Amino acid sequence: MPAKDKHHDAVKRALLRDGWTITHDPLILKIGRKDLFVDLGAERLLAAERKGEKIAVEVKSFVGDSEINDLEKALGQFVLYSEILLQQEPDRLLYLAIPRHAWDELFEDEPIGKLLLASRRVRLAVYDDKEEVIVKWKS
Repeated sequence: MPAKDKHHDAVKRALLRDGWTITHDPLILKIGRKDLFVDLGAERLLAAERKGEKIAVEVKSFVGDSEINDLEKALGQFVLYSEILLQQEPDRLLYLAIPRHAWDELFEDEPIGKLLLASRRVRLAVYDDKEEVIVKWKS
């Protein structure tokens, strides 16, 4: 099993504060002879609809030397996990959890972030690792 990201536990606590129930830590995706590990699986009951909302969350800390390199790796995982989830759990949406500083540097008023968000290819949960809260959901 791969090592947890630096902010894994902070994001887990942030999801709990946001009303999610953690159902998997990690969420294991089996495909062929391979096992892949999405950091977290979570559900939230939507009272008005009487059914649950299910998500998977891949946590990224963006602590490498290059935020672009971190983004490239994160997007590769996001695409791979999204395709597998689409087949295995089509009712579960995948989110990429990124820290606020990565949002500020790569998405807030940056062409690369605007391009990714406009294409609707990535869903983001922006977190504050100190306060342990989700500050923004983008899909």
